[in-house]
Parts: sequence; structure tokens; C-alpha cells
Amino acid sequence: MATNARFPETTFVRTLVDLPISLSRESAVPLSAQLTGWLRRAMLAGTLAPGERLPSSRGLAGQLRVSRTVVTEAYQQLYAEGWLEGRHGSGTFVAALEASHLAVEAPPAPEPPPRPPAQRTIDLTPGTPWVRDYDHAAWKRAWRKAADLPPGDSPDPYGLPYLRELLADHLRRARAVTVGPENVLVTRGTGNGLDLCALALLGEGGRAGVEDPGYHVARTVFAARGAKVVPCPVDEDGVIVEALPGDLRVLYTTPAHQYPLGGRLPIPRRERLLAWARSTGAIIVEDDYDAEFRYDVAPLPALYGLDPSRVVLLGTLSKTLAPDVGVGWLVGSPELLDRIAAIRLSLSDRTSGPVQQAVATLLERGDLDRHLRRMRLEYARRRGAIVEILGPLCRLRGDTAGLHVLAELPRDTVPGLVAAAREKGVLLDSTARHHYGSERLHGLVIGYGSATLADVRHGCRIVAGLMCSALNE
Repeated sequence: MATNARFPETTFVRTLVDLPISLSRESAVPLSAQLTGWLRRAMLAGTLAPGERLPSSRGLAGQLRVSRTVVTEAYQQLYAEGWLEGRHGSGTFVAALEASHLAVEAPPAPEPPPRPPAQRTIDLTPGTPWVRDYDHAAWKRAWRKAADLPPGDSPDPYGLPYLRELLADHLRRARAVTVGPENVLVTRGTGNGLDLCALALLGEGGRAGVEDPGYHVARTVFAARGAKVVPCPVDEDGVIVEALPGDLRVLYTTPAHQYPLGGRLPIPRRERLLAWARSTGAIIVEDDYDAEFRYDVAPLPALYGLDPSRVVLLGTLSKTLAPDVGVGWLVGSPELLDRIAAIRLSLSDRTSGPVQQAVATLLERGDLDRHLRRMRLEYARRRGAIVEILGPLCRLRGDTAGLHVLAELPRDTVPGLVAAAREKGVLLDSTARHHYGSERLHGLVIGYGSATLADVRHGCRIVAGLMCSALNE
């Protein structure tokens, strides 16, 4: 029987399989920090004795019904503090309690009267996904694989061929878009894809339609490339086809989850939009930025799948994985991709090869799909909290998909409500900055991607109180 060199009298004969741990998902304290604190207290109290073997991270995660990442982060923190130690092939064990650890339980020295705690900021602005709960093992594995790729001296302007194959398969499974790798070009994200479309499709003075209200980056990119930006009105379902001018070269649209109103373009209107594009010769640039996240509704087909000859499809990992990854894709005809690849070469525009390799590994092993499934459930809980708390007070738009909702409010209440919420530590966005022409719809654009469930609930209760005051004045 194996013994530990630090504890020659201790044998590892007992494996803990049923720790009485209770974690609160409603707490503002992250789950990993709660678990770290529980284990630390148990070791100080002697509940976990020196030499005690802890469950595997996978086993404890299953017992607690949490992500394995939660357990891994707790174990890593306790390793760093010296509470735990491990032996290769043997597991994770409680280390000896030294004086420095025992001192933690000593009575605290007298302190001056406590000051009021600093106000904690809750960010409910849109545009950022949750990046703190990911599979560390999968992430490290992907980058180890990327390190095997030798530095390249001539980056492929289309992207790594293998990644293009994997992305084509991902689009088939996730968005019912049937394409081959010859239809996929790897970009650095939506902004890069828009820029390449502007260079390939517009030119100086070309008229580019953008949804109004809509994604301000599209307006900025098109204008920076010399295009004439034309605001195109939207309603609760999306772009209004009958209001589109007939002289647009390009129309940028977000049909899966209109940004920021949240509408999903119905099938009949999609067909009318494609008929408009065929009759005018315009190209539709479809931004599929967060279409993977849907709640209580079936997915609608991508516009590209309905007419590949008139549509360019943009996608990104910025919302599904993390903005810092810097990988997206552009789906179009091989002829258009050839034109864009030539433009990229002339500009020395490229997507990092090691980053592409890491993303390919995440796709190949199914890690990205597992992450999407896990986050879809998590986001659904946060979205449910917003609907529960704010739904009775105002009309909510766009709550069936994506990572934000629109709380429609009277125009004169919005600026004061945003300012009052900020004073109470809640950051909000409004529809004002998303309009290009005259502002027609008014309200709060509430994002729930980057806040915990507890913070979403707490922040929405603050907003609800402010709403009641503002609406009753």
C-alpha cells in the first residue's frame, strides 16, 4: 500500500465519495470560490484529515452537479495555497496543516469600525458573453495542439483547409447550411468580415443599407471604406422589406436575432427579402452573430441556405466562446471568396494560424458543441430571470434568442432610468445609440451574457424598482 513521503505514518486507504457540500447558485460568490472555502474550512476543522484522498474532479463535479471546471479551479487554488498535494497516478490528497494554515483560525485582532462596503457594479449592457466558465482541460489541449503547428511564412488567405472543413460541418449541424470548405473563408471576426465585404462588394460611393436601429460597427466599417450608408427601418420582426430602396449594392441584416430589437425575421418576409435582392441585384450580408442561442423556439433557416447566390453569411466565435479568440467565418460563392482572398493578400490581412489550429481542435473533439450546450442552459436561466422580474412591468422584445432583450419604455423615462441605475451600480444600455436616423423605438437593451445569474436577478430587481417609480410619476 502506498504511503506519502511527507506523512510516512499515513496510508491512503479511504477515498471520500460523498462530501456533504452545499453550494448556492443564487449567491454572488462564484461556485468555485464557494467550494474552495468549504474544503479549506473542512481541512481546518479536521473533517478532512491529512492524507485523506479527495474525489476526482469529474466525480465531485457529478456529485455537485456543477461544471468540472468549478472543481478544477477550487483544487488548483488549494494546491497553490498548500492545502492539497497530489502524486502522479494516485490522486489528490489533503496535505499536512502547518502553523501558517492553523493561524487562519486564530482570533482576529481588534479592527476599527467597518466602513460601508464599496458598491459592486453589475454590468447588464449587451455584447459580451460569459467567459469565466469554460473547460480548462479542453482549452489547454487545444493550445498544446496548436503549438505543434510550425510557424508559417505564407498564411493561407482562405484559412487553414482543415478548419474550413470543420466549419462547414459545424454550419451544417448548427444552422442547417449545406456548404463545402470551398464556400468558407476564415476571418478574424464579424468586423473583419464586414470590412472584406465592403472592399469586395461596395467601392467608393457604393450604397450600403444598414438596419436602423442596428449594429453600429456595420455603419462605421462601411463608412470607413467610402460607402454611402443608408438607414433601413426595422420593426419588431426585423427589416421592413417594403421600405428598402432599390439602389442598394449591399444590405447588412441580422435576421436570426435583430440587433438590438431582438426580432426573428419570419419565413414569408425572408422570402420577400430574397425576392427584393434578386430583383435589384443587391447582395445581402447576413450576420449570424448569436444564432446558436435559442429558448423555447425552433431555429429558423439561415438566409444563405435559402439563396446562396444573393447572400453572404458572417459568423463569429466572439459571442459563442470569447471575443479574445478572434476567429470568425465568411460563407459565400467560390468566386466571391477568390476575390476576397486576393484583397487579403494585397492588404497582408490574415487570421493567426495557431489560433485557427486551436479552434479546429475544439471543433474536432466536440468541445465547442459541449460548451454551446452548457451555455445555452445557463443563458436560459438568466433570460428567465429577466422575464420573471421585468416582464410584468414592460413589454420585452427579443427574449426568445440571443444574449439580450429589449425592455420597451416611454421615451422620456429612459435617460433618467439609465442614470439612476448607474448610481445604484447597474450598468444599462438604451436604444438611443443604436439608431442612425430618427429614433422611433425607445427602451433599455439589457444584456445577460457577462453577469452571473445572481447578479442578473439583483440588477433586474433594482431596475424594476426604478421602473415602477418612473412609470408612476
